[in-house]
Amino acid sequence: MLSALADPTRRAIFERLARSPSAVGEVARELPVSRPAVSQHLKVLKSAGLVTDQAVGTRHVYSVDPAGIAAIRNYFEQFWQQSLARFAAAAATHQEER
Repeated sequence: MLSALADPTRRAIFERLARSPSAVGEVARELPVSRPAVSQHLKVLKSAGLVTDQAVGTRHVYSVDPAGIAAIRNYFEQFWQQSLARFAAAAATHQEER
């Protein structure tokens, strides 16, 4: 999942979709890449579970998948919890030494 966001263009597309769901053409107009390239990037993001699409007439409108955001948050949350636990242990040790 994180590897899908490692590419700067995919990250820009993802951030753009976080602001507003959009069709491929709308996203492509705002970036210095072709429409087919945007489609390929969206395919990777969708495969990673970070975006979803919905058919609206002849267009597919893409949006950020809340479940994908939750998965990223949970991934980083584990590191935050570990860091807080280590900080609390260090603070307790320091307090005992006083």
